[in-house]
Amino acid sequence: MSNAELLARRSAAVPCGVASAMPVFADRAENAEIWDVDGNRYVDFAGGIAVLNVGHRHPRIIAAVQQQISRFSHTAFQVMGYESYIELAERLNALAPFSGPAKTIFFTTGGEATENAVKIARAATGRSGVIAFTGGFHGRSALASAMTGKVRPYKWQFGPALPDVFHVPFPGPTNGVSVEDSLRALQFLFSADIPPEAVAAIIMEPVQGEGGFNVAPPALFRAVRDICDMHGIKLVADEVQSGFARTGRMFAVEHSGVEPDLVPIAKSLAGGFPLSGVIGRAELMDAVVPGGLGGTYGGSPIGCSAALAVLDVIRDEGLLDRSLALGERMRTRIERWRGKAGLLPISAPRGLGAMIGFDILSPDGNGFLQDGGKLVSTRALEQGLVVLNCGTIGETVRILVPLTAADALVDEGLDRLEAALVIAG
Repeated sequence: MSNAELLARRSAAVPCGVASAMPVFADRAENAEIWDVDGNRYVDFAGGIAVLNVGHRHPRIIAAVQQQISRFSHTAFQVMGYESYIELAERLNALAPFSGPAKTIFFTTGGEATENAVKIARAATGRSGVIAFTGGFHGRSALASAMTGKVRPYKWQFGPALPDVFHVPFPGPTNGVSVEDSLRALQFLFSADIPPEAVAAIIMEPVQGEGGFNVAPPALFRAVRDICDMHGIKLVADEVQSGFARTGRMFAVEHSGVEPDLVPIAKSLAGGFPLSGVIGRAELMDAVVPGGLGGTYGGSPIGCSAALAVLDVIRDEGLLDRSLALGERMRTRIERWRGKAGLLPISAPRGLGAMIGFDILSPDGNGFLQDGGKLVSTRALEQGLVVLNCGTIGETVRILVPLTAADALVDEGLDRLEAALVIAG
């Protein structure tokens, strides 16, 4: 079956509401390479949207899954538990980016993780208010999309958002907002819309994913932490995209020196298998009565087994250091493209570790090129590279190459990305 045939079948069978960035279909993949059904080879700089920090089909993850599935595939932890769920919770509790006792619960998707973090905060505080940031992405379910700080395509067709969710501007280069502007807007919010005593949680991505790979300034994190402490608000660090060695730390919030209260996790947690969760301070996690949290597939034995292997790979293959080295390698190369004749103009690269993004600038020097990132990702596919875009107007190219990719393959991908930046004509 060819790409063209599958594209026609997809159009007839699958609704357009679920978008696919690439008009090609995977046949097989290995580490940081993918082959489509027509036999074309691609270097993978997308990693399944930050799901494959340990690469496609890492042998240790596959072996762990095969061993588990030979024993049983599902019982529902709420019916009959299993050791891998408990062991994974124990290991994540030990890695929690805050001091004191921690507990962890597992779900299936990132949206479930962010929603349940807020549910836990609401149960622990007896409050309902939630504050998020513009540009943030926290999922597509009802509460998660309400917290997401981007209207199109995540909100605009679906009617009123859930109440008691508010947004303040996130500081970043694309909107000219400073840390002081964000904090001033937060104080305005407290005066105009919701008193701090009614706020259960403030949720923030340490590095915004969909919003353009903008790093939350440590000064913002520190100030928000102080505000949370002053008013009894719980700080939620959304690590769904930025966690599990992507930024050179197990969790990106560790770069800030600030300790959150609750940490939603997903994506690279299980190396390509559906698994998410919330790591939280033990006293908060125990605020919910038995039965108040869960999900039929949450913490599946296959996902938990895969995640245990992922943690082993991160540790044994030194992926924290590898992320930092990869990030430096990519930044150095991207910097060489700035101002280079014959290439589209770009911004300086930004991000933490190997979570790197850069903007496509307007050729006339007037700001950012709308959908410039999409333009480059489309060209890149023609060059044999899978890379994604993001940003408030689609201006950003984001790189999420597996941390297990060899230097030579990363360089090959960067060569192809440079070719995609060549000005046509």
